[in-house]
Amino acid sequence: MTYSNGQTSSASGDIALHKRIRNDLEERILSGDWPPGHRIPYEHELMAQYGCARMTVNRAISALVQSGLVERRRRAGTFVAQPGMESAVLAIPNLPEEIRKRGKKYRYELRSRTGRTADAADAKTFQLDAGSQIVEIRSRHFADELPFVSETRIINVAAVPAAADTSFEATPPGSWLLDNVPWTEAEHNIYAITPTRQVAQELEIPRSMACLCLERRTWRNGLTVTFVRQIFRGDVYHLSARFAPGH
Repeated sequence: MTYSNGQTSSASGDIALHKRIRNDLEERILSGDWPPGHRIPYEHELMAQYGCARMTVNRAISALVQSGLVERRRRAGTFVAQPGMESAVLAIPNLPEEIRKRGKKYRYELRSRTGRTADAADAKTFQLDAGSQIVEIRSRHFADELPFVSETRIINVAAVPAAADTSFEATPPGSWLLDNVPWTEAEHNIYAITPTRQVAQELEIPRSMACLCLERRTWRNGLTVTFVRQIFRGDVYHLSARFAPGH
């Protein structure tokens, strides 16, 4: 095959190249180098960079569109997809924004951050393969210095490589994920609980007070991105959703 720029390629080489282009672009997205909303290079720019035909670049980008990582906008280009919060039946807000909207001062406290290998119990609870590398973050969120949420989060390093090198000391992991990592599917479980002794201490409440527990899992094309368990004080928080028939 001869390209318009005079270079040649075999069919097998063309296939390998379109996969390499896809892998290169995907790595920039998953690493957080290209955050949601970032415009990826135009097709002609990628053609020049890789010295290949438009069809090869188009195949690579089409694969990323199918995987939900990017979206094409007519006459504007191709952009890293925004996380699909609006597609969930119950949209879980960004906690700092939610607390500030209530007119309260937000504060985040990192209690621990651990990088480790998932064991069999983790694999079952978090729907991961045993042996997966994960980051576990325990934290608290405050509203006007009142403990609002006790949070435990697991991030799958295979899906979010940049998490392995992120401290989460200043930025809540939920906010960081919303800003940097696209996902294609989510599941919510919400139920009332009586807090454990540890959670009651973290939320500074008596153990007799009921709490609201929210568990959420997100995936990208079947690969677990994150699991989070958030326990809210029952006396300061409620969840509501407004929807219409057919939505």
